[in-house]
Amino acid sequence: MSHDYIPSYLNPNDLGPWGQYLQQVDRVAPHLGSLSRWVETLKRPKRILTVDVPIERDDGTIAHYEGYRVQHNLSRGPGKGGVRFHQDVTLSEVMALSAWMSVKNAAVNVPYGGAKGGIRVDPSTLSKGELQRLTRRYTSEISMLIGPTKDIPAPDVNTNEQVMAWMMDSYAMIEGNLSTGVVTGKPISLGGSLGRREATGRGVFVVGQEAAARRGVALAGARIAIQGFGNVGGTAATIFADAGAKIVAVQDHTGTIVREDGLDVAQLHKHVAEAGGVKGFPGADATLDRDAFWDIESDILIPAALERQITADVAARLKTKIILEGANGPTTPEADDILADKDVLVVPDVLANAGGVTVSYFEWVQDFSSFFWTEDEINARLTRIMQSAFGAVWDVAQEKKVSLRTATFIVACTRILQAREVRGLYP
Repeated sequence: MSHDYIPSYLNPNDLGPWGQYLQQVDRVAPHLGSLSRWVETLKRPKRILTVDVPIERDDGTIAHYEGYRVQHNLSRGPGKGGVRFHQDVTLSEVMALSAWMSVKNAAVNVPYGGAKGGIRVDPSTLSKGELQRLTRRYTSEISMLIGPTKDIPAPDVNTNEQVMAWMMDSYAMIEGNLSTGVVTGKPISLGGSLGRREATGRGVFVVGQEAAARRGVALAGARIAIQGFGNVGGTAATIFADAGAKIVAVQDHTGTIVREDGLDVAQLHKHVAEAGGVKGFPGADATLDRDAFWDIESDILIPAALERQITADVAARLKTKIILEGANGPTTPEADDILADKDVLVVPDVLANAGGVTVSYFEWVQDFSSFFWTEDEINARLTRIMQSAFGAVWDVAQEKKVSLRTATFIVACTRILQAREVRGLYP
């Protein structure tokens, strides 16, 4: 991988997730035509803020955490992207996630640029009070970057509606007025949108339906394996099961469970709510070790956990027809090539999981107008946008004989760089 430019704050020998993103940009560059003179724009985040987040712990000690907000590209509109609280958050990861948001927003054609935030913290080690103080302090530290017309955070790994409510309230205290549109993924009582919580999983289902139709896979009776049973994986499981598919395997951080005839998804949700994970679910035939998950035969595999799960070694073993990336960055570029050789159709994260940001866009629009839509209206609009985006990407992939990932990047990066070019450089 040739890089004319490695930023001084990253390790050139291990670029982490940012390196994965740069490889994806290198693959799209030959397809950009006259816009390729702007391609370096995609390799440099517009703005990176690193902050110290000090809080007083319940025992009176002071703890410091590292926080980030990265705005990758704002050519098409304000920044949009989640905030994750995880002990393994790094600047490279947040940079890559912000860039994937740029691509994702342009792929479904919502008027946002890409941004992302994170704090290096294991939230399970904090009390609710500590978590609130952490969120509020972080919000105050990044407050000069965010705003309903500047950069709009949302939930991500280990953050939720409550965290968004604290962020919104903190921003309101700083600004002296309530701007409900400063974050999305809020509680309904604070201007949140119906259908937002299920939106990412629903979007995975919509593109899965489209991919299955084009690959001749009938959803009724289709065998589906899902990694991750949180918001995305759990919602996708419910909707696929309702469509007649069999969820034959689920893996999360607690374990891996299988049932040949299909797991009872409704009962599994209840078990997870009580037990904190899928381990010990009485409705499973067996519990497998972690690595054995990748050997399960399926028609559709949905990685909906963390990035870099499907490596070259895993890809070589997989026995599936379609992969729907519910998580961000779950497949490495090396694995992509192996899967292409095996004729496995990979629907990439920047398309498959864009349902969340699409309904975040609906939420933001509703907040600006203080006029709210029904859940049926929201789901219908989401379905229409996801189907249309998938169709456009599919056509580009067929025409240029490239993967769906490269085709998504072609569509999205063309839109981003057209906006960059027509705006020009200031001053």
